[in-house]
Amino acid sequence: MSATAPTRPVLPPDITARKGGVPLVVLTAYTTPMARLVDAHCDIALVGDSVGMVLHGMPSTLGVTLEMMILHGRAVVRGLSKAMAVIDMPFGSYEEGPAQAYRNAAQLMMETGAPAVKLEGGQHMAETIAFLTARGVPVMAHVGLTPQSVNTLGGYKVVGRDDEAARVMADAKACAAAGAFSIVLEKVPVGLAGRITAELPIPTIGIGAGVDCDGQVLVIDDMLGMFTAFRPKFVKRYAELGAAADQAIATYAEEVRRRAFPGPEHGFADQVKS
Repeated sequence: MSATAPTRPVLPPDITARKGGVPLVVLTAYTTPMARLVDAHCDIALVGDSVGMVLHGMPSTLGVTLEMMILHGRAVVRGLSKAMAVIDMPFGSYEEGPAQAYRNAAQLMMETGAPAVKLEGGQHMAETIAFLTARGVPVMAHVGLTPQSVNTLGGYKVVGRDDEAARVMADAKACAAAGAFSIVLEKVPVGLAGRITAELPIPTIGIGAGVDCDGQVLVIDDMLGMFTAFRPKFVKRYAELGAAADQAIATYAEEVRRRAFPGPEHGFADQVKS
């Protein structure tokens, strides 16, 4: 009887090889328990800088630090055995230039064990992407709506309509040519996302970019109904765990106040019966 071969974790070349095949399944994860749930069903667990808004109550992702990403990255990697962890590079950790980006990407990978990073930006980040990939840092790119640029974009709006379409296409092609192994398209019009997907040799992963992308990603707290501060149009709620948790907490509080909890079955006797 032969021993069962251990499960090999997904790596960047595996993701690139999925171009045009069965769609890639991606969800964010920020903790070990959630990573274990994601690992059972997804190809990639994205440790997104959305952690700042979802778990830390920040108004945007701009306040997220490298230290925060390392902390949550370690937690997620501990919970994965199959899915690949990809860690967002936070605002200010890579925009200065390729050398800065390499130092911080290397630190993220060394201190978390994640095999890849993600950074935002198109043509202006191509040099940095090429610099990183040439030095052993796999990069997932991100174009369209780039949340770290929300202040210059003027809000979380659709990017790529009308005159912007050519620029978004050029951004995506520049990232692919620079060596990115995959690319996130966020809030890109459906038709444009389909054209980008058809023309790029690497997988596209959509979020608010339509069904023609090579995969999809959502923030897990959005799709589970746990983050309710706002709800983007592209989010489908697959559960309402926030409402269920609210009801459970309310019931607990009510039972404590009327001394219905703890009951006799939740306590311990003064002495053990012989």
